[in-house]
Amino acid sequence: MEKLFSKLILGLAIVGLSQGSFGQQTAGVHGKVIDTKGAIEFAEVNLKRVTDTTKIILSTTTDANGGFAIERLSSGSYLIQFRLIGYKTISQNIKLNTTIIDLPPVVLAESATVLNSVTIDVQKKLIQKTQEGFVFNAGSTLSQMGGTATDLLKNVPTLSVDADGGLTLRGKTPMILINGKNSTITNFDQIAASSIESIEVVTNPSAKYDANAESGVINIKLKKNNQTGTNGSFVTGAGFGAKGRANSSVIVNHKSGKWNFGLGYDNRFAGRVRHIDAGRTNYFIADEYLLAQKRNDSRLEQLQNLKLNIDFSPNERNSLSFEAIGNLEGQDNNETLRSTIYNNTNAFYSDNQRHSLEIERSKVAEMALNYQRKFKDDRKSLTSSITSSFNKDRQNTDIDTYYYDAMQAQLGNVFLQKTHNYENQNISNAKLDYAFPVAKQSIVETGYKGTFRFFNSDYQSADNVNNVYVVNTASSNTFKFDEQINAFYAMMNSSIGDKDSPKWKYNFGLRAEQVHNQGKTITQNTDFTNNYLKFFPSASLQYQLKADSFLKFAYTKRINRPDLGQLNPFMDITDALNPHSGNPYLKPEIVNGLELGYSRDWKHYNLTFNSYYRNASNSIKQYSELQSDGTVLLSPKNFGSTITYGLETIVGIKPAPFYDANLSLNAFQQNINGSNIANDVSSKAFNWYGKWINNFVPWQGGKLQLIGSYNSRLSTAQGNRIAIYSTDFGFQQKLGKGNARLGLVVTDMFNTLKSGYLNNTTDFTNYRTSKSDTRAVMLTFAYTFKAAFKEKLLENQFKPEY
Repeated sequence: MEKLFSKLILGLAIVGLSQGSFGQQTAGVHGKVIDTKGAIEFAEVNLKRVTDTTKIILSTTTDANGGFAIERLSSGSYLIQFRLIGYKTISQNIKLNTTIIDLPPVVLAESATVLNSVTIDVQKKLIQKTQEGFVFNAGSTLSQMGGTATDLLKNVPTLSVDADGGLTLRGKTPMILINGKNSTITNFDQIAASSIESIEVVTNPSAKYDANAESGVINIKLKKNNQTGTNGSFVTGAGFGAKGRANSSVIVNHKSGKWNFGLGYDNRFAGRVRHIDAGRTNYFIADEYLLAQKRNDSRLEQLQNLKLNIDFSPNERNSLSFEAIGNLEGQDNNETLRSTIYNNTNAFYSDNQRHSLEIERSKVAEMALNYQRKFKDDRKSLTSSITSSFNKDRQNTDIDTYYYDAMQAQLGNVFLQKTHNYENQNISNAKLDYAFPVAKQSIVETGYKGTFRFFNSDYQSADNVNNVYVVNTASSNTFKFDEQINAFYAMMNSSIGDKDSPKWKYNFGLRAEQVHNQGKTITQNTDFTNNYLKFFPSASLQYQLKADSFLKFAYTKRINRPDLGQLNPFMDITDALNPHSGNPYLKPEIVNGLELGYSRDWKHYNLTFNSYYRNASNSIKQYSELQSDGTVLLSPKNFGSTITYGLETIVGIKPAPFYDANLSLNAFQQNINGSNIANDVSSKAFNWYGKWINNFVPWQGGKLQLIGSYNSRLSTAQGNRIAIYSTDFGFQQKLGKGNARLGLVVTDMFNTLKSGYLNNTTDFTNYRTSKSDTRAVMLTFAYTFKAAFKEKLLENQFKPEY
């Protein structure tokens, strides 16, 4: 199966690239659609013949920059029409010969009329290109009905998500933002996929982004409606994997005059199971030579989200908005771990079974106050925001451990324990951005961002002694961490050539960040403090080869600061044979990155190609080390350096009206130098992964989607991770007049998705494989009122779950 997936993805890449290379350009029209605020994304562009204006011969939508291109047309007279709900439709006549013509910017005016019976049949493009990366339209992914943000991210091109939810971009974890802001929501299973509008992928961030984004930025944009009138939608779904699961969602919005109110609620309940096999061979410990472990988890997940937005625009120049998110998450996890140890002659040494019942409840509250000021000159802008995110997590666990002899007879009494882990976290931001023109084609962007983080973790372990639980101080600890980051940036954006269609675009900027953080462990008496000021330059240069193609070169300097889990020195002995801890003495990584990109659009094909290079010093990586008692401790350490270079390709094809596809491939080489840690932790790691998204329209009102993904085996500093591959299926059918829809999803159709690794060092060899109930079936039903807005409200209400 692994070889089949590998060959299939590579074969499709070759076909897609070869087809794209034969695109030829004849007559065509290019342009840009804007309003008083700037570029308009997803505007519908229809082309008709003057002799028959009732029939659309070609149709497209504008990209994230408002641009559009219609090519390979025959000479003649045409009528081109621009439409978008909430705006007045504009039409104009054009005459084409054998060349490409560039229209002046098309300005759409907002319409105050509420349409109650218009059905929008144009589907958004899956990918919208931007100067800094691309935007993934969540509503175009049918195969993720009823799931979470983690499920949705699995189908974003160029992103890699393992079976345990770990997210990487070009081999490293990117910075995650929600609505452009830092958040205490770090578990993306806390975000329902139905509430996501789009996902922005920034592969080479400029100086205006936080420097703590080594491999890029992922911005998850939540849905927000601002159409005039009252509108809403309701979705409900149910299904099963190994156990049952259900979800529902309600969205209501009202806009009248200067005010806009939105309210949304969604929930998700799912039963889950997971099986884990693990083992280890300790080469130099004769008694505890071979360890075999089997773990079974049965989990009940609960998720509820409430979202509120209030917008007020006293006039055309000023607008205020308030956003609030409330999140309640719960997990009841029933886990059994069996551990058996043999000596170097394969004779029995020990056996125990550990059972734990873990009850976890998490509460998140996020609030944001935003202000935007517009000016007569639309190149000038002022925005500011104050945000705060609070997370309160409570985890209580009851543990019983039984010991057995070689004949499986119980030894002694059961050992009872109780643990709790209480965490409180707050992240607040104050942000101000101001842009102003300094020349006809030059704009300066400046800004300040203050980030303030507070974290407190209280872990306590108690043992049952004579029916009384006594706190084990050696296994308990309180960790406190505070951090302040004050950042300033300035950046110049400019162009050379025609104002509306410049031949050259370039920017350069500098970001300065002053960081102060301090951490303290109460019981272990560990204190650490970091103070530093660092500068982060960035620059990019883009050359427009033609109206539909460009070359881009970019440089950026980044930093990767250790996160809270990596800094907390407390040793977690949930699995006493495989403990893990943080390292308070970690240094931040400093990264220099280069990127060279090419993009081209044809009538039925489009291609984006990027090559990239990153050089990171003080690389932060997990390191496994054999202890004298036979356990293996996992903790992060600073490796000397890591050099990464690779190629990334996204190909879109639409060879027929009923079929389109998107194929993405990413291959990179990673050279890890960990000789400062040990002689055997340097490696050269090659990895590639790909996604193939197929969309079919088998009949009117029906949509079908098939997604295949493959992630090859990845070499690590001490071993390798196993290959990951899966296939998802989604179907959606409009009912009646289109106000209702029925959806069906089958995730991981062939039940192949699992994760695991194998480490091979001079002291030991260990492995771990994890398999969850990833194969599942979901059936969903959705209904909207105010038909004019049905496409916007129903987008992404159909998402699968793992």
